[in-house]
Amino acid sequence: MASPTSILSLLLLAAVVSSAEVIRMYPREHLVRLDSDPECESWKFSVEVNAAGSWSSIPRPCVSFVQDYFNTGRYLSDSISVASYSENFALSVNVADGDGMDAWVFDVDETLLSNLPYYKDNGFGSEPYNETSFNEWVYKGLAPVLPASLTLYKRVKKLGFKIFILTGRAEFQRAVTEQNLIDAGYSGWEKLILRGREDEGKKAIVYKSEKRDELVKQGYRIQGSSGDQWSDLMGFALAKRSFKLPNPMYYVS
Repeated sequence: MASPTSILSLLLLAAVVSSAEVIRMYPREHLVRLDSDPECESWKFSVEVNAAGSWSSIPRPCVSFVQDYFNTGRYLSDSISVASYSENFALSVNVADGDGMDAWVFDVDETLLSNLPYYKDNGFGSEPYNETSFNEWVYKGLAPVLPASLTLYKRVKKLGFKIFILTGRAEFQRAVTEQNLIDAGYSGWEKLILRGREDEGKKAIVYKSEKRDELVKQGYRIQGSSGDQWSDLMGFALAKRSFKLPNPMYYVS
């Protein structure tokens, strides 16, 4: 039986190998600085695990930290990690043959599509949300794909899951949203669900829970759910497993 000392040595060796792999994957200029602000790192951690609760803007001292997070390999790496865990779970689900009732729910913004070009031009979330300018950006239909999410999307579709796209975007944005998704490489979803007039004024967590509940009442088993906001994933009619993508730019309740 291996001694605690030898086990610890193996773990340390694994950590070194893992670090070497990361350095090989990302050129040094794309790695976050080792002197990264620990207070901002802790703030981001609290945001991602929902310990911070509702928040309206990035603390001023952490704006450059968030910029670095998105402009370096860390955001990409975190997104890949979430997609990997999601795929492992998807592979563990016994999708019923011929049933067609196993479902996976995806959010759109910062989940399937990235609005990073817009936020780069608008302070990375350091400024209050401007609905008018954001809608103008949406209507351009230029939001790029999140590569890790596209890989996951294609994988769960191939496994036989019915895919539902549930977004907080409004019904009048359906055409541009559909085209943007198609241009980004997505196809074959079962239904794209957007906010209708009856959903106006509802908090995101209520609206999304109600829409998931409608799917459950239709007989669908929501096995997986992917979103960048806790309000995408919490509430009721929950998925068997929910996967939170990183987003330290804004919070939607």
